Amino acid sequence: MSDHPPEPAEQEGADLPTEVGAFPLRSGVVYPFMPQQLTASRPFTVQAVEAAVSGNGHLIVLAQRQPADEEPGVEGLYSVGTLVKIHKQWRVTDGSLRLIVQGVSRARVEEVLQTTPFVRVRIRLLHDQGDPDSLAVQAMRRNIQQQFQTMAKMLPNMPDEVQVMAINISHPGRLADFVAANLDLQLEEHQRLLEELDLERRLQYLTELQTRELEILQVGQSIQNQVQEKLGKSQREMFLREQLKQIEKELGSEDPQAAELQELRARLEQAKLPEQAAAAVQKELDRLQKMMPGAPEYSVARTYVDWMLELPWSVMTEDRLDLAEARRVLDEDHYGLDQVKERILEYLAVRALRGEPKGQLLCFVGPPGVGKTSLGRSIARALGRKFVRISLGGVRDEAEIRGHRRTYVGALPGRIIQGLRRAGTRNPVFVLDEIDKMGMDFHGDPAAALLEVLDPEQNATFVDHYLDVDFDLSRVLFITTANLAGPIPGPLRDRMEEIELSGYTAEEKVHIARRHLLPRQLAEHGLTPAQLELTEPALRRLIDEYTREAGLRNLERQLAALSRKVARRFVEGRRRRMRIDEKQLGELLGPPPFFAEVAGRHPEVGVATGLAATAAGGEILFIEACCMPGKKELIMTGQLGEVMQESARTALSYLRSRADELGIERARLEDCDVHVHVPAGATPKEGPSAGTALTVALLSMFTGRPVRSDVAMTGEITLRGRVLAVGGIRDKVLAAQRAGIKTVILPRRNEHDLRDVPESVRHQLEFVLADNIDEVFAQALLPGPARASQRLLTTQQRSPAAEQKPVSATAPASS
Repeated sequence: MSDHPPEPAEQEGADLPTEVGAFPLRSGVVYPFMPQQLTASRPFTVQAVEAAVSGNGHLIVLAQRQPADEEPGVEGLYSVGTLVKIHKQWRVTDGSLRLIVQGVSRARVEEVLQTTPFVRVRIRLLHDQGDPDSLAVQAMRRNIQQQFQTMAKMLPNMPDEVQVMAINISHPGRLADFVAANLDLQLEEHQRLLEELDLERRLQYLTELQTRELEILQVGQSIQNQVQEKLGKSQREMFLREQLKQIEKELGSEDPQAAELQELRARLEQAKLPEQAAAAVQKELDRLQKMMPGAPEYSVARTYVDWMLELPWSVMTEDRLDLAEARRVLDEDHYGLDQVKERILEYLAVRALRGEPKGQLLCFVGPPGVGKTSLGRSIARALGRKFVRISLGGVRDEAEIRGHRRTYVGALPGRIIQGLRRAGTRNPVFVLDEIDKMGMDFHGDPAAALLEVLDPEQNATFVDHYLDVDFDLSRVLFITTANLAGPIPGPLRDRMEEIELSGYTAEEKVHIARRHLLPRQLAEHGLTPAQLELTEPALRRLIDEYTREAGLRNLERQLAALSRKVARRFVEGRRRRMRIDEKQLGELLGPPPFFAEVAGRHPEVGVATGLAATAAGGEILFIEACCMPGKKELIMTGQLGEVMQESARTALSYLRSRADELGIERARLEDCDVHVHVPAGATPKEGPSAGTALTVALLSMFTGRPVRSDVAMTGEITLRGRVLAVGGIRDKVLAAQRAGIKTVILPRRNEHDLRDVPESVRHQLEFVLADNIDEVFAQALLPGPARASQRLLTTQQRSPAAEQKPVSATAPASS
């Protein structure tokens, strides 16, 4: 606002120029008779000022239509401006000119005389119209003076001299110009007042603008009075924002915060939230309306509302209940796995009959690479549902499942709620991978938090700590995967329906490689089936001698290695098509790393073959026993677990109790130390099912009777010589078949488990079912004592297979 008094008008009749330079003004206008300081920084304005100073000292000041326009041109200027007289000008350090001017008269551009180097125009002076002494004009003049006095008292920066000058101006037109020059108006409003020549209409428009500005000041003062007692730093910021909000409201501008809240309320109406969740969101929206956007709590509440509105509270996908189509999809994606496929088809059949069963919980247990996770994806495709997967391996914090409370900085919902948000539906197929690898620490037990998630009787009211309201998980089809069921906590395991996915047979691997693995690797390496052909014998040799696993990952790696080597030869131009047979397989991949563990072995004294189930599938164990002079000490090596050590002590106690009956010399029992070792020593081994193999190895050592090299056994031994049932029969039998074993001794109580063994494998092996250890001795031990040369386990007599590492160092064996 200007606080300079108006200078006397130039005497009427004085000669005023009609051809002057134009001075474009970026913002605002200059009113007649009002002094103002201007800055000329653009080249054409500087030249216009210099030309005026060297001439008659007059310019016409014209407002720009677009303030940001650097070179507005004639068309970018208003046609009505103010003729001004330059009273003083000086140059500043940056090269621009500062000048003090005083308005002389309103003027209109009649003709453009030149545009370069500056705009020069011919003007026509404009004069006020109407009777300044009319009653209406005088009444509005007095009203404007009174309103200006009221406004001046409410503005702390308004000098008292300005109020006095406003009272002493009697001419209505000059009063209007003076008051307008001291009001903070928009450019368009200033220009309209400048262009209005009729005194009555000018005063009427100024009265409207002044009334609006007065109301804004009154609103601001009212707000200030209400919060004045609480003003601090944060309260002052809130006060200023509230003032801005009220000003924008009076000016018709839209409040961004109000618009955002309106959008959130509209989303709330469309989201169809449950009553409890809708009430929680409505409460947070009411809080947001009372908070300033800059407050820390605002972003916390805003994020919470976003999460609540984006969750699929009522969005569900429709299940595809066509059993034939589901069977086709499952068979297309996976070969074998008949038990799992039957379970999925049963679920669909129940769903078709009942309509809406509660969410099911399946647990796929099996070694790595057998297709547990990919099977979950196929189930989702067969059902027509969304698929979500999260990995629980290494999760130790309960908040990973239940979420963090909003009192924590950076709090978020747990992985379950995050997965549902990604899925966009409340009934996806949800795979919880590696559930057996969860841990626990001082942050809590995540397995305990999963109890509510996975229990069909509880998960309809699952509460995430971040949401703090019930979320219905009963429609979710949860699938968990694990390599071993043992590490899963009992209460959690009790809620699952376990489905065993054992290792694949060689025949199954051949089919899977032909249908899935080889075509995928050819496509990934830019090859076609016509360019690379793998013969059937070569594929079987690749499976038997270059891979040793229950799953398929190593087989796929070997197929990828073949594809890379063939692709290189094609690029080098040496071949355009390759047919790989058994001989070329060895040339491309080198010598095979695996072979049948029992190949070339001979019956030995004190060495028995056991069977173990590991996280990587079934494996065979060579259990060695020897005795030496000592004091009846039992030495056990090979990283044997507590249960396996107890089995060894039980076996030794049983043999001592029946020494005479079994033909064991008392001297060997009384004067010898017994050493039991299970290679490989770097691999932990645990479980009771090596009891029979331990007993056979010890009896062979004491009696000198060799153990058949083509026999493997499993079973728990008791002090009465009974053979008890064990687990993992399918994996153990497959391991025996891979190793070249001919006869497998099993507990009779495991006879029903042979149904899970593929028929092709059952035909290759002989199975002996034993109730007691004597039946095992009869099948595993040769009848007579070995010759002295047979008892010496020299390096030349040992088979290299006896030193073959039976399990990976990272997968503990469970006998």
